[in-house]
Amino acid sequence: MRGVVVAGTASGVGKTVTTLAVCRALEREGYEVQPAKAGPDFIDPSHHAAVVGKPSRSLDPWLEGDDGMRRTYARGEGDICVVEGMMGLYDGDTSTARVAALLDLPVVLVADARAGMQSVAATAYGFRTYADRMGIDADVAGVIASRAHGGRHAEGIRDALPEELPYLGRIPPSDDLEIPERHLGLHLGDEAPLSDEALDAAADGIRADALAAVAREPGWDTEEFEVGVRAEAARATDSDGPTVAVARDEAFCFVYPSTLDRLESLGAVSYFSPVAGDDLPDCDGVYLPGGYPERFAADLASSPTLPALADRAADGLPVFGECGGLMALSESLTTTDGDTHEMAGILPADVTMRERYQALDHVELRATDGTLTADAGETLRGHEFHYSSADPATDARFAFDVERGTGIDGREGLTEYRTLGTYAHVHPESGAFDRFVSRLTD
Repeated sequence: MRGVVVAGTASGVGKTVTTLAVCRALEREGYEVQPAKAGPDFIDPSHHAAVVGKPSRSLDPWLEGDDGMRRTYARGEGDICVVEGMMGLYDGDTSTARVAALLDLPVVLVADARAGMQSVAATAYGFRTYADRMGIDADVAGVIASRAHGGRHAEGIRDALPEELPYLGRIPPSDDLEIPERHLGLHLGDEAPLSDEALDAAADGIRADALAAVAREPGWDTEEFEVGVRAEAARATDSDGPTVAVARDEAFCFVYPSTLDRLESLGAVSYFSPVAGDDLPDCDGVYLPGGYPERFAADLASSPTLPALADRAADGLPVFGECGGLMALSESLTTTDGDTHEMAGILPADVTMRERYQALDHVELRATDGTLTADAGETLRGHEFHYSSADPATDARFAFDVERGTGIDGREGLTEYRTLGTYAHVHPESGAFDRFVSRLTD
């Protein structure tokens, strides 16, 4: 599968809208598009999925390792993979430039053109040459001008670009292309999708065939990874392993597609909605992903699902909650309005929402004892981003020491019975979900 990375000169230049316009433009030309996102984000991929109609793959070498990231890429299906970058091209420890280099994919640079023409070309040329200074094999192979008017404005940018940096189109300035934001980032794709009319207008400015010509096959052996992916998919069709109940609704919506793929290959998956008050399915274990439990705290507090989950957890049912899952498993959740709602009461902590984020980083955890997702002494890599703080009881037990990141006062993984709750999100390439499923039959 050919691919291209849509990267920005900085955060806020319109990468997400540009990525969506590129996907729409390529689809209109008959290409099957596989969307993807560099980094650990859950929100931008929801917009990709809303437009393209298939899950967007998360590509992060910290979470997945280099080979794990390539396996995730190999899970995709289509003619062209469109990877949305994170922050500016060279920003961060695991930068978009590094992701592009590890995947051996060309970069299409999104440059904000609101107040420039020739300067846009100078900026793009600087980004292309800066790769050598950074020692990163990032190939900036084309430019899209964001918030650029047509006519003389677009022509000036196009004519100023050097031959080795082709002009691949523009995104017009339009209020209809603004995606609302809340804490944790943009609204989700199914909450605030761009209108078809606005997205079509943006796609009109993309030179789809020229962009498709820039996309290329990765230089590494994709077949090696695709064999493993096919074997995993085959196991998912006839697996007789344990059943995992997975919460899926507006409160528990942050889950990597690869996680569901992996769980389905290791056993059976049964979905349920705590917000809707669903009965807890017959299962051997429960996974509560992250999301927005604070937005649905009253619904969760009145839902019969959480008391049922508490009863099953007390009987020894393994339960794994990440971030929002941790919050729902706690004693209580207090919103920024000061309203306190009872949660499942499994984990001995009270959670309070704050006005600004409390943690944002890649994390590394070391298990102090054997737990649901790791053996004693084993390390897990993940990601944390949350606006809540947890106040654990003085006798609370933790499964991990934090070697990088914030956690909960330098520790992580509140544990009670056979329940584990962490602020950290982990990817299946870490081995955490294999370990979790293996615990269900212990």
